[in-house]
Amino acid sequence: MRVRKSAETRKDEIIDATLRLADKLGPDRLTTEKIAEAVGLTQPGIFRHFPKKQDLWEAVAARVGSMMEAHWKKAQSGDAPSTDRIRALIGAQLRLIQSTPAIPAILFSRELHTKNKGLRSAFFGLMSRFHKLIAGQVAQACAAGQLRDDLDPDDAAFLIIGLVQGLAVRWSISGRNFNLTEEGSRLLELQLKGLAYGSAGANRERGTS
Repeated sequence: MRVRKSAETRKDEIIDATLRLADKLGPDRLTTEKIAEAVGLTQPGIFRHFPKKQDLWEAVAARVGSMMEAHWKKAQSGDAPSTDRIRALIGAQLRLIQSTPAIPAILFSRELHTKNKGLRSAFFGLMSRFHKLIAGQVAQACAAGQLRDDLDPDDAAFLIIGLVQGLAVRWSISGRNFNLTEEGSRLLELQLKGLAYGSAGANRERGTS
């Protein structure tokens, strides 16, 4: 006897299929017909769960947001120096992108964003929260003497997050021919070294300008 799946189970399946196909086909080429085929439903079956395609994309954004928030929370657990927390947050973000490669495709989809204000707003909110987390850790690292105390935490956070975004683009267009997390860790170390005390810190210690 065939067991009928609950509405929540079907919604989860549709969201999962959307993420898979967004990676395979690209978000702008993805149709509800393709999604329906992937989950064994008709198009009207998709629309019973998500009356508009915009509703489906917003549910996808909510799923991605939940995954990101969970990764960020785990990365901040325990007692560690702020620079290590920055490493953990960036590493978590890169691992999530590597395991869910549709994320950069969705984030950088111009057509999708121009047609879906709700999706754009959801991802902007996510990135703003991530920026706030990184900026907070930068501020603490500056106060603890781990990074230069003349840094603007917001600016430093934008630079660090820019590393993730640029690397995700390079990874995508290269055909994912390198380990995203390892490359990100290598480049982040260079960036943190540049944000730490260097000649400016040495000059202050010597009392010179």
